[in-house]
Amino acid sequence: MLKLGFVSAILADFGYEHVIDFAANHGFSCVEIMCWPTDNADARRYAGVTHIDANRVLTDTTYAHNVMYYAKEKGIIISGLGYYPNPLDPDTEKAVYYREHIKQLIRAAAKLGLHNVNTFIGRNPAKNITENLKIFSEVWPDIVKVAEEHNVKIGIENCPMFFTNDEWPGGKNLATTPAIWDRMFEIIPSPILGLNYDPSHLIWQMMDEIQPIYQYKDRLHHIHLKDAKVYKDKLDRVGIMANPLEYHSPKLPGLGDVRWRQFFAALTDVRYRGPVCIEVEDKAYEGSIEDVKSAILTSRNYLRQFLG
Repeated sequence: MLKLGFVSAILADFGYEHVIDFAANHGFSCVEIMCWPTDNADARRYAGVTHIDANRVLTDTTYAHNVMYYAKEKGIIISGLGYYPNPLDPDTEKAVYYREHIKQLIRAAAKLGLHNVNTFIGRNPAKNITENLKIFSEVWPDIVKVAEEHNVKIGIENCPMFFTNDEWPGGKNLATTPAIWDRMFEIIPSPILGLNYDPSHLIWQMMDEIQPIYQYKDRLHHIHLKDAKVYKDKLDRVGIMANPLEYHSPKLPGLGDVRWRQFFAALTDVRYRGPVCIEVEDKAYEGSIEDVKSAILTSRNYLRQFLG
């Protein structure tokens, strides 16, 4: 059935073995492991975390063996390798670097015997959707080709990456809505390309978070479990054209507006059998490492009612 795990980014100060130990000691089945390049850290919250060095996996067979051996010995599945940059960055040099590292992740996943890499499509915030889709059509087929050659699925998270003035006006990830997903999948019809679906991002866009599960059941490669709370009083003051964090906050599952019972009913309806990974981005739980651990375990306790 569904395999409950968490995204390792929240345990940024832990080493790989410590992350796996935490998962094993607290009843999790899997972990999505962050794989940012060690020589290109990102200062953004939850970014720049490296629990597996993908480049080292490809050059050091002993390291690669030990990575998988440790997880197997602890009974933990690696649900996917995660890396979330902006592959369509307007700075061409940066964009090329990001895309090349995604390819390295795909190769590393294959060497480790894994079948999922999770990332963003990216976006040039200054360009409109049509212009960004054109760029997507020019650069993403090459990435998908590498994934096809290695039989590794690509799960695109549907986060708009638009929260504050730093991402204004268009955000840094194109894959935000079903209408855009349709265009993406028309341009690149390969089933290798799919979604790392996070319902919380539809909540603050004022969209239905349940129906896409039915509509894109064959594209669900991975699931993030995060909630979002829309504050109606703030929304009434600033409107939907404001920076999104002015009227909403990411929350732990159960503390926001996602309809979790209907969400899990939909996943079972479509016979989804993959990983469902808690993604903690709730600022109320960032005061200490004990708060972070509590956030993961509080989320686990809430979600268990739907998982048996």
